[in-house]
Amino acid sequence: MRPQSLSVLDRAIVGFDKALRAVIPNSNPSTRPLPVDSDALPELSINEARHVAGLMRINHTGEVCAQGLYHGQALTAKNDTVREAMHHSAEEEIDHLVWCETRLNELSSHPSVFTPIWYGLSFGMGAAAGLISNEFSLGFVAETEAQVSEHLQDHISQLPKQDQRTAQILQQMDIEELQHRSAAIDHGGTPLAPPVRITMRWLANQMKAVAYHL
Repeated sequence: MRPQSLSVLDRAIVGFDKALRAVIPNSNPSTRPLPVDSDALPELSINEARHVAGLMRINHTGEVCAQGLYHGQALTAKNDTVREAMHHSAEEEIDHLVWCETRLNELSSHPSVFTPIWYGLSFGMGAAAGLISNEFSLGFVAETEAQVSEHLQDHISQLPKQDQRTAQILQQMDIEELQHRSAAIDHGGTPLAPPVRITMRWLANQMKAVAYHL
């Protein structure tokens, strides 16, 4: 059933369910297996495992934020085409969320304890962007995905050489984040003003600093 065919109450219930699934670990089914060549787990030292877990906690937080952003934008989108695009991107990002959770579990680690806060803040920013205009909202997505791609590539460069498992997961995520960026631009996203881009980067850096540890 298409979201716009639901009643207001039904949409609220569906939205609440999606929010819960975004913030409660291991509550989402993945439609695709991990994008890895082997099921063998790499051998990592205690310090290496701790560092990889910190990086994956950041990436998991980024995927939680993506869910919040897309859900907020879908709520306030000004036409059905953009709303459907936001829903579609959010659904694709669920696989990324599950992949990050899976790798954290393998490392005997956990997502950020502030996950509900990250989701709530991102939902608010997404809803506000959607209220401004479709073009700004889609431009916000495009800039977000560009910055996500940057930190994914940075994380890949920081991984221990033997941890190809994590590297392959992040490489596939990077490919798809850039596809989402292109889709946002194709749907009419416009470049954001430099102060907005700088503020977004600053907020992302604060999130990463906290999520690495907590």
